[in-house]
Amino acid sequence: MAEFSFKVIIIGPPAVGKTSLLNRFVHNEFKMKYSLTIGVDFLTKSVEYEPLKIAKLQIWDIGAQERFKFLHRSFYEGAFGALVVFDLSRQQTFSGMKTWISEMSSILTDDIPKILIGNKADLIPEIGQIIDKNEIEEYSEKNDCFYIETSAKTGENVEYAFLELANRMVKKMVKLLDNSKENL
Repeated sequence: MAEFSFKVIIIGPPAVGKTSLLNRFVHNEFKMKYSLTIGVDFLTKSVEYEPLKIAKLQIWDIGAQERFKFLHRSFYEGAFGALVVFDLSRQQTFSGMKTWISEMSSILTDDIPKILIGNKADLIPEIGQIIDKNEIEEYSEKNDCFYIETSAKTGENVEYAFLELANRMVKKMVKLLDNSKENL
């Protein structure tokens, strides 16, 4: 059985649902109340990306409070993929998410696969579309991100987002391994 192991970071502004997404993915649960992530939390889950091929994801849920910003560099090191989250019901989190991508890009020397997640899709029927989808898609394309809308509350597209990232990381790793073989 083929197996890869990847460090994944989940980043974005405060209260966008990063911890909720992670708990929905790993434990298939949703809580209405979460406490703020202090520094970083870790969860691990193995996923099958092809029959009999496993990717073990060590997922780092990085706290968004400003007082932990000095730790980001050490949290980002070694990441092979990123889930970058904003809240579909709050415009300012989309702007804030851009800052996170910019910071990550300035710290990491390699370009890593990124999934841009608009979370809290379950709120859109109640409140309407807050953030222009064209703006999101343009930003996503410009920054080489795959974009998906999720709901940690209902579970909509959560597994898909993580599996899409796993597939992209595997493809990148296979390409890197193939290139290193050619250079021998």
